[in-house]
Amino acid sequence: MRALKIIFWVVWRIWFYILVAVPILVMFPFLFLSILKERWYPYFFILARIWAKVILYGMGFRYQVRTLQELEPNKSYMFIANHTSMTDIMLMLATVRNPFVFVGKKELAKIPLFGFFYKRTSILVDRGNQKSRMAVYERAQRRLNMGLSICIFPEGGVPDESVLLDEFKDGAFRLAIEHQIPIVPMTFFDNKERFSYTFLSGSPGKMRVKIHPFIETQGLPLEAKKDIKEQARQLILTDLQEND
Repeated sequence: MRALKIIFWVVWRIWFYILVAVPILVMFPFLFLSILKERWYPYFFILARIWAKVILYGMGFRYQVRTLQELEPNKSYMFIANHTSMTDIMLMLATVRNPFVFVGKKELAKIPLFGFFYKRTSILVDRGNQKSRMAVYERAQRRLNMGLSICIFPEGGVPDESVLLDEFKDGAFRLAIEHQIPIVPMTFFDNKERFSYTFLSGSPGKMRVKIHPFIETQGLPLEAKKDIKEQARQLILTDLQEND
């Protein structure tokens, strides 16, 4: 039985990378055209959502979203969620319709095919470089001025899998206050179980998402970032503890 599981996991993981690559190759001309001008980003976002859903459904995942507050069309938000799986990116794209831009680590730009578009559409940050971290705010402002939203996984790097929820970094909350946009905390309940970073693990099944009531930042001073960071983390942590 163990041998059969190992064979399944190996084939299934290889299938994941095939699903990541094939839709990009099929849609490449349209994806490439959509990144030629910044104002065409919403068209790229539509294609990215199709890509994400192909991967999730192709892997045997089905997602279920519980929404406690509805998003408004054409409004900018700061989306945050816990981060435990490569599928977090796909699940965020599949569940959020408001066009957003990821702020993420520059290392992902090295992934073949995916990285080509990632580095041209996301805001990349080198966490070891102070100048790079500061430049994020400038690039985020430009995207927000275009009417887009921002998505950050505030745990930063992927935590040890034994950690239920790592400490949050300040960036998402500072950006939200500086640009006076609501924070949308989201809990991804099942991604670690469904598709963790451990190669021989995981299974098809349900991926549950909870969209919490928004944390408003209108009128808040920058000094409030610590309080709203802890508020957001506690919302997600409570969900994960109850689920665990």
